[in-house]
Amino acid sequence: MLNQIQPPLLELRGVGKQYQLGEVALDALAGVDLRIERGEFIAVWGPSGSGKSTLCNLLGLLDTPTSGSLAFDGEPTARMSDRRRSDVRNRAIGFVFQSFNLVPVLSALENVMLPLQIGGAPERTARAEAAERLAQVGLAAHMAHRPARLSGGQQQRVAIARALITRPALVVADEPTANLDTENAVMIIELMRRIGRHEGATFVFSTHDERLLGRVDRQLQLRDGRAVSDRQVAPARGVS
Repeated sequence: MLNQIQPPLLELRGVGKQYQLGEVALDALAGVDLRIERGEFIAVWGPSGSGKSTLCNLLGLLDTPTSGSLAFDGEPTARMSDRRRSDVRNRAIGFVFQSFNLVPVLSALENVMLPLQIGGAPERTARAEAAERLAQVGLAAHMAHRPARLSGGQQQRVAIARALITRPALVVADEPTANLDTENAVMIIELMRRIGRHEGATFVFSTHDERLLGRVDRQLQLRDGRAVSDRQVAPARGVS
């Protein structure tokens, strides 16, 4: 029996996204063709307004295309019910945001536990797995700290641990380094890259910082809602 060819994790064909602003139609994305395989580490880059966040929302199934088609693991999203889309998003996709989005009254450990608890995991299991994830991102000594007691870089590491807690196939990070200094920005990108390689997860992050582009496997450049460049690159020397 012939082996079945595994579909790409994500496939976009002629994808467009249009927003209506009063009587004006704004094309945030137009004619995007994209194939993303498992285990890739991809930077989506371009200036503000180029369509980076819109693309991240589509890849993370937070939004739907106005035109074209998008498939996740071979399943067309246009055929998914809202419930099915939500299930795929919660089970297979992790998110990291520019503003960290941590719950201020919860500890780092409790923040990371949240997705598992929402999914119905026993507290003991959620606590153990969250502790493991925080140790993985170098925050074993800060588990009891609330976000206000953590630096920006530490808060973003908590957010990464939370994104990974369900062991997703895909992590989408929209401008994860925008609020960080250069040292912390590089640290966050390297952390995501290292974890992605270790676990085989696909990471897609958006950025306007060209200094980070030498640390990825693939660069997708957007301009005015269109993909103007998509190239594989060799990581800079010294990057593992």
